[in-house]
Amino acid sequence: MVRFSGSWTAGPHSRHRFVPPQENDPDSPRVGCAGFRGVRQVTQQMDPLALLSKKLTLRRVKRFGNVGSSPANLGEEVTMDTVATYIEANEQRYVEELIEYVKIPSVSTKVEATADMERACRFLVERMREAGLENVEVLPTSGHAAVYGDWLHAPGMPTVLIYGHYDVQPAEPLELWDSPPFDPKIREGQLYGRGTVDNKGQHYLHLMAAESFLKSGQRLPVNVKFIIEGEEEIGSPNFSEILDQHKELLRADALVISDSPMLDRGIPSICYGLRGLAYYEVEVTAAGQDLHSGSFGGAVANPLTVLSEIIAKLHDARGRVAIPGFYKDVLTIKKKERAALRKLPFSQKNFLQTTGAVRPSGEAGYTTPERLWARPTLEINGLWGGYTGEGAKTVLPAKAHAKISCRLVPNQDPKKITRLLERHLKKLTPNTVRLEFRVHSLGKPWVAPYTHPFFQAAQKALKKGFGRRAVFIREGGSIPLIPDIQDTFNIPVILMGFGLPDENAHAPNERIDLSNFQNGILSVAYFLKELGELGKV
Repeated sequence: MVRFSGSWTAGPHSRHRFVPPQENDPDSPRVGCAGFRGVRQVTQQMDPLALLSKKLTLRRVKRFGNVGSSPANLGEEVTMDTVATYIEANEQRYVEELIEYVKIPSVSTKVEATADMERACRFLVERMREAGLENVEVLPTSGHAAVYGDWLHAPGMPTVLIYGHYDVQPAEPLELWDSPPFDPKIREGQLYGRGTVDNKGQHYLHLMAAESFLKSGQRLPVNVKFIIEGEEEIGSPNFSEILDQHKELLRADALVISDSPMLDRGIPSICYGLRGLAYYEVEVTAAGQDLHSGSFGGAVANPLTVLSEIIAKLHDARGRVAIPGFYKDVLTIKKKERAALRKLPFSQKNFLQTTGAVRPSGEAGYTTPERLWARPTLEINGLWGGYTGEGAKTVLPAKAHAKISCRLVPNQDPKKITRLLERHLKKLTPNTVRLEFRVHSLGKPWVAPYTHPFFQAAQKALKKGFGRRAVFIREGGSIPLIPDIQDTFNIPVILMGFGLPDENAHAPNERIDLSNFQNGILSVAYFLKELGELGKV
């Protein structure tokens, strides 16, 4: 077994130490699309993606020869020592390729990023083919496309569908980044850049795990299918379209996703529950245009004041959401699960240090993990209006705006919550202003029992990859497509995340711990092997 620690020492069978390429090191390989050593002149005439593909292909031929992935050339026995050795030998290349991937600013919410979204698609197509996957194709949607690839030469074995997303959050505010978000840098064993942990690094390691079998002369122990979409960060509005059009193509015995954090550093985790997400925007209008606050103040309503008063009434003194009927359908945490959650090695001190919060806050009567994972919330994500520039401007704003999100728990219906919230907001709105309510996205919550044998296979694999038994947790975030896939195929969903809570997903200085990235590749390889030993369940 090979394991990688935070100090980058390999495990007992290791022959090499991973030394990530560092900034300003003349001996480190330069992996920018236009920055490979010795090919600067060529880059002016060759498409960067084509150059990357050529460079990586040449590197593989030089290192490993022409190792094909045709089933006829693969041995029947799966030897994990061979797979682990391949992973160890390629660890630096994995990081180099992830750097190239993160350099693509694939921000799905921005119209101007459409070309970059297409670049990310092409990158995935190239890498899936090079890794040995077959039937690689781009699946168009009404919005951004998804990329599919598979390897289906394990008759009688389970088929695993691996999901990820290549779109990322906007990087703003840019001034809060210590290095440019789309120019990834390695500092102290961590790779910084937008999308490193959410979600490019986490799904890319699955592709590398599959490659470690196919390019080391091994047969994958199970059938695998990859589906990497481009709209998760905007609520996966077109994923149901992909499911409807490609239901048989995506049919599998299990869904595996790495898009969630571990409980804490050094504690591998399997997630069995997510909150849903409902996202809204509210606009309050008081006048036809901004007005002079001296000439009109006191005679015309201030929409910022009105909206602030409305928002202040959305919670009560105990931290509960004050919308009538909001908690009616909430699934109560059972005593057994509550006891299990309280036994987890959750550190309140680490939580406060990670967040920078003064004190824990939230609904009275619940622990921090319960508030985060099993209780619903209503949050104000943005509030603006009037003049916010430098200096003073005595203006009475015509409009005020707020962005509001609700994290929902099992049994809460996003459509019902939407109706309750809109009705309550309009009830609180005085007749001196006009309120408009818009829905941006709706996603269902999800929770599942973790008694299926596939969960135990994941737990065994993570122990082999990290050297510590994995814990079962929930997660407060949302992956909108999971309920849709589970409803469509009725299959177990295994969330084995390799991020950390303090890695700033959705925030400046997002990063991924490279030891977790490498241990994740090894863990996924062991997971596929464990599933193969289980066979069809």
